[in-house]
Amino acid sequence: MERTDSRYQLYINILEEELLPAMGCTEPICLAYAAAKAREVLGAMPDRVEVLASGNIIKNVKSVIVPNTNGMKGIKAAAAVGIVAGDAAKALEVIADVTPEQKKETEKYLKETPITVKHVNTTEQLDVTIVVYNGAHKAEVRISGFHTNIVCIRKDDETLFQCESISKPSKKLTDRSCLSIAGIIDFADSVEIADIQDVIGRQIEYNRAISDEGLRNNWGANVGKTLLKYYGDDVKVRAKARAAAGSDARMNGCELPVIINSGSGNQGLTVSMPVLTYAEEYKIGDDRLYRALVVSNLTAIHQKTRIGRLSAYCGAVSAGCASACGIAYLLGEPLDIIKKTLSNAVVTVSGLVCDGAKSSCASKIAASVEAGLLGYHMAKDGNNLEAGDGIVGADIEDTIKNVGLLGSIGMRETDTEIIDIMTK
Repeated sequence: MERTDSRYQLYINILEEELLPAMGCTEPICLAYAAAKAREVLGAMPDRVEVLASGNIIKNVKSVIVPNTNGMKGIKAAAAVGIVAGDAAKALEVIADVTPEQKKETEKYLKETPITVKHVNTTEQLDVTIVVYNGAHKAEVRISGFHTNIVCIRKDDETLFQCESISKPSKKLTDRSCLSIAGIIDFADSVEIADIQDVIGRQIEYNRAISDEGLRNNWGANVGKTLLKYYGDDVKVRAKARAAAGSDARMNGCELPVIINSGSGNQGLTVSMPVLTYAEEYKIGDDRLYRALVVSNLTAIHQKTRIGRLSAYCGAVSAGCASACGIAYLLGEPLDIIKKTLSNAVVTVSGLVCDGAKSSCASKIAASVEAGLLGYHMAKDGNNLEAGDGIVGADIEDTIKNVGLLGSIGMRETDTEIIDIMTK
């Protein structure tokens, strides 16, 4: 792909839009960001707070520890720390600089301030409104579509900001329809490393650090450490363990940032750590590693574009299968093998459900990376699933489309049941 090709800059834009730093699980951070912004608009410390959230926000915040809160979980903790200590200017790093004193203030604020949570039905899977009150005054901030997309700001009875495309806020992002597996490989082959060095380099640095922390200390269910203890030190095991370990730490309150993919830190870890592990094992240089990470990141984004950022479809599946494509590229495999790797892998684990952010995300990451590697080894030996086998399409783009329909439409009722189970 030539730099003069219109797609070239679009692919760069997509990487820069998606590979962002975030501290903690992105759904509670989204809440904290909205809460910090609402407090800023109100201009005073709220004496009452209302949280109106879509089912998927509730699902993904309910059981995860919010960083910088001394181990507190859930929606009220996320809103409280955003109000007390959040810096809205830092977006997904809104609570990165909370002081020990502010942690104590957050605990006190939670005990003394009424915070109500209401589940609202909305067409957007990611939708949250924070309403804060101080005496007779109030402020309201709504985020919808993606984690930092503020679509409405109100103070008292005045609308300060209203997004015209509120029903489709993702229009703010670069159009992802330019993505294809063939286009991704073409771009990875030809991209100037200088054009991606900062964004990919930061992903390696941040995600390696939290993965190392997950293996070094005890976090959550210790899935990463368990894999290494019982399954050995083979590169395939380490690839799974290092991705899972980052999630172990992140889901359980680790205060290190992660570079996300498709709005998810777990997906960011899953697309990057297995590829990095293989590069280290085979002593592959930075040039090829950076290109392989372009493949894994964009392949995950391509899949998630059709599925949506939040659904009943576990995002670790898209990321784990994409990481295997990155590994295949890293090891010099041609386009056809990469396509078959993705097809073999993704149809194997597409039934894996998302039941919220929590410790078990790490085990789902491990399972998805395993499926990705199996899909790769099947492709290398010519043992491929064929068109018409279940949801396998006529080509890889048809398969991605089919999985997108499954995740975005077919699993809606599944999502409803999961949310109902979790909120009873």
